[in-house]
Amino acid sequence: MLYAFELSGEHEVLPAAEVFACLKIEGLDFRPFIVVDQCLVVEITGKEEDIENILTGPITDRLAMTHHILKVIGISENTPDAILKLAEDFDSSGYIREGQSFVVRAKRIKHHVDFPGEFLEQKIGGCIYRKGFRANLKNADVEFRVILSEKAVFGTLLSSIDRSAYEARTPQNKPFFHPGVLMPRVARALVNLSGIKPGDLILDPFCGTAGILVEAGLVGARVIGIDAQEKLVKGARMNLEVFKLDYVLMEGDACRMPFKEATINAVVTDPPYGRSAAILAESLEELYSCALNEIQRILKPGGIAVVVSDKAASEYGEKAGLKVLNIYAQRVHRSLTRTITIFQKELKNETGNASEELEQK
Repeated sequence: MLYAFELSGEHEVLPAAEVFACLKIEGLDFRPFIVVDQCLVVEITGKEEDIENILTGPITDRLAMTHHILKVIGISENTPDAILKLAEDFDSSGYIREGQSFVVRAKRIKHHVDFPGEFLEQKIGGCIYRKGFRANLKNADVEFRVILSEKAVFGTLLSSIDRSAYEARTPQNKPFFHPGVLMPRVARALVNLSGIKPGDLILDPFCGTAGILVEAGLVGARVIGIDAQEKLVKGARMNLEVFKLDYVLMEGDACRMPFKEATINAVVTDPPYGRSAAILAESLEELYSCALNEIQRILKPGGIAVVVSDKAASEYGEKAGLKVLNIYAQRVHRSLTRTITIFQKELKNETGNASEELEQK
């Protein structure tokens, strides 16, 4: 069965990468079908009811860079004739039941079509009306939705992501505020990219005001935060207490973390950028180098580390023995572009023993 994710335009590739990560976290058997501007369609194999319970439950709850999830009826060229043929020809069973009302919504993505969405909504509505169903513009049982991108994706709305909840958690709305922190939607997306599952341990060794830890805790992870500044640790505690999360905080040095080897499931962190940042290392270069060595040491084999920086952190991670999975660039403003590097601790130890041998020890 095909399902579509109507993506936000916050980044060219991060929203789709977040969807893939969440599908993987939930153990769904999927493969990409098509990717167009702000829309990802995936094919998911399995029992339809089980799939949709997961999509409308834990995946909807986790996603930050998606607007809506659709059950796909069909995909066509983005011309009125092709779209209306889809609407005329589709079998309504499985999408709307007898006695249910409907509404049609069209979403134009940028300038991929030159006709108004309202025109298409009326025409598609007429097709569905002729199949024996009544329209209800205010309180419909089923919403038919067409995404007008490089292709037209037609389907029924399964769920919508409550992006207003992220706005409510903006840094200025928390008890303790400090400038220069990640916005909640970005922090949640990075947490999702780490592959963390409920009950897993996630660490932020530069936790600041705990923006990343809050988002990780809200998806059920057990969170640990370290920061070199006492006032930030106190502020992080204030912010975490509001959400009643399972957390541990400590003032400390990211280059000398008090954890045993291979004990942390994932690391997501946004280290200091500016030369004026309060750090314990002699330089930012030394900080990145020794912190990534520590991250490699404490991560479990196969564990993911997501590191945000204003420079490529890949060379420091590779020297530490971490594998680079992906690098994303995110332009924040004219003078700042974030680099998001996804690392993985490989499943083999230094002597090349397989991961199954490690598990036996």
